[in-house]
Amino acid sequence: MRKLEGKIVSDKMTKTVVVAVEHSRKHPRYLKYVKITKRLKAHDEKGEYHTGDQVVIQETRPISKDKRWIVIGRISGENKKAEIVEKPEAESEAPDA
Repeated sequence: MRKLEGKIVSDKMTKTVVVAVEHSRKHPRYLKYVKITKRLKAHDEKGEYHTGDQVVIQETRPISKDKRWIVIGRISGENKKAEIVEKPEAESEAPDA
């Protein structure tokens, strides 16, 4: 499962936040590094994350048409370490059949 860090740019939807994830890529012709920003929709069940928060998101099963990520923690500003708030439900084991 992939994990990415980003900043919440919108929290206006119910149980959903929009996270802007940035990375650099080298331009093939000009060989200059270009900043790429992706806006990903992530699931926030309790609505505890708001605009401006630095968060960690994790890839999960499709939740809706656009949502394929879940927020798993907030990054504190002092030490830049992620504190995991809760374990996502996607990792729980299925009961034996």
